[in-house]
Parts: sequence; structure tokens; C-alpha cells
Amino acid sequence: MAFRLFGRNDMAEEEIETTEDYVEVNVMDSDEKRLESLGIKVEKLNEFADTERILRFVRDGNIIFLKIKGLKEKDIGELKRAVDKLKKTVTANSGDIAGVEQDWLILTPEFAAVHRE
Repeated sequence: MAFRLFGRNDMAEEEIETTEDYVEVNVMDSDEKRLESLGIKVEKLNEFADTERILRFVRDGNIIFLKIKGLKEKDIGELKRAVDKLKKTVTANSGDIAGVEQDWLILTPEFAAVHRE
């Protein structure tokens, strides 16, 4: 059984082997080489200066679940500037960004995409 968990159209489909106790997922890149690790980080955006750190994580190939509530409650104008910078940089690097609920964003590097329904 194979399906697309995260990825763009140019990626190979993930292979899944199921046993009684766990599910093993092998993520493959476009060259059919196994990725060493797929990092998923949970981060907080408390001030505009945090955007550089978060963008560095995305450039390093991590998927980021970003909590924006702290900055939203502190300064909505600064939040808008930060989200605009994140969006421009992530999309310029062929990544993806999407809002989840009211207080969370998901940022992905170029090899992953957020599937919207």
C-alpha cells in the first residue's frame, strides 16, 4: 500500500509496511534516496525577531508547527509583518505555508506541501 503523506508531484510515493505494533514509513526524495531524517519542530512566534530563527529551521529542511498566539496577543501589526516575511521567504524557496485554526501556522520546505481540502 502506498500514499502521499507530504510531497510535491515530482516526489516518489512513500512506502508503508504495516505490522501489529507499528507502521514504518520510508520517505524518499526525487532521486529515490532515503532521507536521513524528517524534522518536525513545534516553535513559538513571540516577536518579529523570531522569524529569522524559524526560517533557518525551514531552510534546513524542517517542517514547522508555529504557534503565533503570543505575538497575536502582544502586537497584531508586528504579527502581520512577521507572517508576511515568513510567507514571502517560504514561497520564494518553493516551500509552503498554511494557517491551522487561529493560532497556528505550518511551514514546510520545498520537498513537502500542505494538502488542503
